[in-house]
Amino acid sequence: MTRHLLEVDDLSAAEVGEVLDLAEVRQQPPVLSGRTMALLFEKPSARTRSSASVAVVQLGGHPVVITGPEVGVDARETAEDVARTLACYHAAIGARVFEHAKLERMAAALDASGSAVPVVNLLSDRGHPCQALADLLTLRQRFGGLSGLTVAYVGDGNNVCRSLVLAAALAGVQVRLATPSGYELGDADVERARELGGAVVATADPEDAVTGADAVYTDVWASMGQEDESEQRRLAFAGYTVDERLMARAGPKAVFLHCLPAHRGQEVSAEVVDGPRSLVWRQAANRMHAMRGLLGWLLEPGRAGGSP
Repeated sequence: MTRHLLEVDDLSAAEVGEVLDLAEVRQQPPVLSGRTMALLFEKPSARTRSSASVAVVQLGGHPVVITGPEVGVDARETAEDVARTLACYHAAIGARVFEHAKLERMAAALDASGSAVPVVNLLSDRGHPCQALADLLTLRQRFGGLSGLTVAYVGDGNNVCRSLVLAAALAGVQVRLATPSGYELGDADVERARELGGAVVATADPEDAVTGADAVYTDVWASMGQEDESEQRRLAFAGYTVDERLMARAGPKAVFLHCLPAHRGQEVSAEVVDGPRSLVWRQAANRMHAMRGLLGWLLEPGRAGGSP
């Protein structure tokens, strides 16, 4: 059966380790030699588009970037028909969409047709699994392993937070969440992480969350599509800026993580994001390496859903 990656917990803990191991291998078998991957973007993209495109090239393939207006998912064509059409030409489909349900429908349509083409979530309103894999890779490189680490996430309980919590659960990383009232990660998501064996602690106090942590992570307060909430969110997140004072409460070797883009003076101070503890540029580079590892894992013959 074809394996898709719609959320990071579509992988087992062992499979996450395999993907991360492959991400460290610069010269992988050219599993996309002579083939292409469709990269569909309903939302603007910088890191995701570049990292995915370069990863495809590194695996011997050619990326074909398609913008939302060119396809018009569920306006010009249904998500199911878009997936079936793209599967006629491409070895894999990556999509960055507004509604996660579109990815689920695309994958279901391909499964129903017996297609061997995997669908990869390049970001949705529910999750950002490729970012989470890059986050784990960054932490593993810095600390030499993952099990037993503690990550403090400060900010909005959004799609990035959700994927991070699930990935951490699979990797044996404890997560402490500090979110303001009304912006918490959903109870069902916390319960899912705990079902995976994760240790998740939720609080409204950023200082409690970061005390002694190995890594402090944050994201923008208003994501794409939430621009009209910017002022409301700025008020709600007052006191949640990751600055030097907050970082001083973390562990002595603690690092700072951010999926980018960063808004200096809002969710993070310039001194932190541009400071010596910041690993944000390594994270950005690891988006490419993690994507290469993921695609190599998905498409290698005999592994996951790769065609023999």
